Amino acid sequence: MNHLILVPILLPFLTALLIMLPPIHYSAQRRRWLSMISTALLLVVSVVLLFTIKQQGLTFYALGNWQPPFGIIMVADLVSCIMLCLTAFLALGAISYGSAGEDEKGSFFHPLFQFQLMGINGAFLTGDLFNLFVFFEVLLIASYALLIHAGGKNKTRAAVHYVVLNLTGSAVFLLALAILYGTLGTLNIADMALKVTQLPDDNLMLVKAGALMLLIVFALKAAILPLQFWLPATYASASAPVAALFAVMTKIGVYALLRVFTTIFGEQAGPLQGLANSWLWPFGLATMLLGAIGVLASQDFRKLVANLVLVSVGSLVVLVAVQNTAAHAAVLYYTVHSTLICGALFLLADLIATQRGKAQDRLVAARRVNQPVLLGTLFVLCAISVAGLPPLSGFIGKVMLLQAAFGVSGQYWLWAILLLSSLLVLIGLSRAGSTLFWRVSGMQKAEERVQPLQLFAVLWLLSASLLLMVFAGPLTELSFAAARQLADVLGTIQSILPGSGVLP
Repeated sequence: MNHLILVPILLPFLTALLIMLPPIHYSAQRRRWLSMISTALLLVVSVVLLFTIKQQGLTFYALGNWQPPFGIIMVADLVSCIMLCLTAFLALGAISYGSAGEDEKGSFFHPLFQFQLMGINGAFLTGDLFNLFVFFEVLLIASYALLIHAGGKNKTRAAVHYVVLNLTGSAVFLLALAILYGTLGTLNIADMALKVTQLPDDNLMLVKAGALMLLIVFALKAAILPLQFWLPATYASASAPVAALFAVMTKIGVYALLRVFTTIFGEQAGPLQGLANSWLWPFGLATMLLGAIGVLASQDFRKLVANLVLVSVGSLVVLVAVQNTAAHAAVLYYTVHSTLICGALFLLADLIATQRGKAQDRLVAARRVNQPVLLGTLFVLCAISVAGLPPLSGFIGKVMLLQAAFGVSGQYWLWAILLLSSLLVLIGLSRAGSTLFWRVSGMQKAEERVQPLQLFAVLWLLSASLLLMVFAGPLTELSFAAARQLADVLGTIQSILPGSGVLP
């Protein structure tokens, strides 16, 4: 079963290669079917891997049988498997929507989509920081091309900013890795966690500098204040299926923060323990509040949804800083909820824009959408979930966030800002809904309708909120089990480095 760990990386890679080869490359239908079938299979593999790890515990795959810490390893634990399932579920909705016609507006949509899935899955599964950098680059290169899919000045302008910032972040990432490798002699995450406990005082400041540089890089990926300014324009300008897939991109930054600053610089790290917490707590709160204000101030629906991503990122980052099991469990549950609902909202925004004529998704009076009951119902369900109103998963996620902060220093700041941001989000969504569906003018056109694949994609992602509510008991238990496994750093070291002498 260890070989199964590689399938989430190899499957999209091989699919991308097959799509570019004849005769599949010359047929739009073949490209679409192969891409959708491969993504559905990826979801099945991810779920099987999740249940396997739940039963057997953490496991790893050593490429070329080079044992850690010397070789490249892929590590599967409950946290990484949950993120794999989330990515595959989101990707199936996004690729289904794209296969309704969006994929033909530019070149190589399906291969690029699969290469990005390969990079995302690799980032979740890698067991060392250098290969985290490598997979970051794989997913970023694919995202550069996907961002300008279908062309346009807005896409090009946003892509330039996005590329420049991420290239800068990559340079800082490499410099941080060089510092950490020079002082610790390894980039294997488990081995780094072990070496940090034995760090001589002379190297303390160098390792701290490298760790803080990683904090900057991951904060840029996650779009944490003050490194969030690129996100609203970038996500709002991307095509709908690309924006939906991008909903998980910021969560990769949050995942990296959770993984690195819990495993390497966690409770066992001595003087470096909680290194990032004093930074993540205030900036997470500020990001949450800024995102909520952005929702209230947005002049078009796509930017409103992009600001909702910022709200979710801020909520997650604050809980990463809390560093306890309940907080990490809340992070995992809320990550799944917020990513899938924001993905559904990006797709829904495109459907609404298509039926509103020249006004598109701008929050101004325009002609009535052709299917107001269908689109309006989908909007209300998404709004209820993302605002955290009962009974859908957003409410459960918000309750978990509030409970996780109980007894933590500064808990009232979190409670106040989380509840205030939820209120601002609710007001912003109410304003947007009333404008999009009630402030109408001009004649209605009948030819624009929601296509079956587009409707399936939105319903697929929106169904996640219902599933997270119906199965809240076992899913929260799974989140707590994953959080406990993540916190068991000594057990992780013993599993990956059995000869290290560390007692589990």
